[in-house]
Amino acid sequence: MLDYALKHQDTVNTITQWWEVGLWKFELEDHEWTMLGQLRDVLKILKDATLYFSRATPNLTTVIPAMDHIYNMLTSYSHNKKYMLSICSAVQLTKNTLNRYYQLTDNSVTYQIAMVLHPQHKLAYFKATQWEDDWIETADRLVHEEFKCLYLSINDNSDVESKDNVFKSNDNVLMV
Repeated sequence: MLDYALKHQDTVNTITQWWEVGLWKFELEDHEWTMLGQLRDVLKILKDATLYFSRATPNLTTVIPAMDHIYNMLTSYSHNKKYMLSICSAVQLTKNTLNRYYQLTDNSVTYQIAMVLHPQHKLAYFKATQWEDDWIETADRLVHEEFKCLYLSINDNSDVESKDNVFKSNDNVLMV
């Protein structure tokens, strides 16, 4: 909608200047058109994310990288001096709201384990995107604990120590 209005700015201005139909009160000033253009640019990341997630069923291993990308883009927008202060403030509020919900994934063992076990991501993803070391260590520990709890107890407990040596993780490989 913003794309359309901005593309047809001259036409919109002409129509809103018609006093006889009472649209003059909707006429935008130049700084408001500038704000609309900036708002369109900033909202594009959310539009793209919506389209991305509507094309296929999102899964745990696509949500986290997508959220990281959105967060990084919003951070960039909120600090960019080319945007009006009102846009930067709105982006910061959006980022704060997103972060509040995104942090809830830290409470989900499933998210952490899925990312660590994913062949493409593993712990290297979190290191590359500069996640906190504590979070990375916790995710690694959770995978080990879940394996020990759910899989080692299935087999003969007499050789648990030898199986502990088989389950090792590093940045690129997770062997079971």
